[in-house]
Amino acid sequence: MKNKYDFIGIGDIVTDAFIQLKEATVEDGRETKRICLRFGDKIPYEDVTIVPAVGNSANASVSAIRLGLKSALYTNLGNDYYGQECLEQLKKEGVARKFVKIHKGKTTNYHYVLLFKGERTILIKHHEYDYSLPDLGRPEWIYLSSLGEHSLPLHSALEKYLVLHSEIKLAFQPGTYQIRFGKEVLAGIYKRADLFFCNREEARRILGTSDDNIKELIKNIAELGPKIAVITDGIKGAYAYDGKDMWFMPMYPDPKPPLDRTGAGDAFSSAFTAALALGMDIPQALSWGPINSMSVVQQIGARAGLLTRTEIEKYLAQAPADYKPQLLY
Repeated sequence: MKNKYDFIGIGDIVTDAFIQLKEATVEDGRETKRICLRFGDKIPYEDVTIVPAVGNSANASVSAIRLGLKSALYTNLGNDYYGQECLEQLKKEGVARKFVKIHKGKTTNYHYVLLFKGERTILIKHHEYDYSLPDLGRPEWIYLSSLGEHSLPLHSALEKYLVLHSEIKLAFQPGTYQIRFGKEVLAGIYKRADLFFCNREEARRILGTSDDNIKELIKNIAELGPKIAVITDGIKGAYAYDGKDMWFMPMYPDPKPPLDRTGAGDAFSSAFTAALALGMDIPQALSWGPINSMSVVQQIGARAGLLTRTEIEKYLAQAPADYKPQLLY
């Protein structure tokens, strides 16, 4: 199976139901903002859009296909209607389903995404599956992201697998539960990562710090082991650090206000990873990521706006003069 796949995503798959709210308020708390609805009332909504077969690693696997890589996904599904719908969508996208595990009597993950004023609040539930790592062969890249709270044994198995196959490169974009596990519990994964992604707030949670200096955050993330650390900072741009050089990349300008920010991080991370897999360097990969993100936030859902290589290169050719990676030191 050597090099049968360029890219294998590992992570939970979900169906997202996007609910566009009409009547809600946003309140600023001491540490976070809160979306508020009238308690015990009937709340009108504008529309609902159902998007099957998404999730960090599923999105990344689709993105890899569109950017020219041979891609597969390891994930877990229930043998229900939504599981079958996810399988059909992966087939339609060209993602190999060899490593998809279907669990009899289990339910497929289903999330609710509340859209309001250009932002999203996601109600998540990762069902408990018997996570077991299949023989993945020797792909060029493994992309590890969001898994459920009962997935620690899978992480241990993957860590051992990567010890046996040192030639495989690992990209790690931790999800909610992987951050909650803590950097100590997943120390082996952090140390083994060739490429690591998170946003500024996630970096603070991972490190357990109140320090908001992104240059210090990225250095401290790199000290956990990743060869290349990348931290995104929303509309403020993104940073990459390889232990020696640090780059800053501004975000690509939006052609119009974002419609839905779901999947923006996945779009960035998957395009960056694919660029490296295609032989590009860090500055080139940094220029790909924001373009993919820009496209995704213009549509509902994390998949519809994912770009092809030709489309990314077209946007690059039309980019503003200041859209280029800046070497900080």
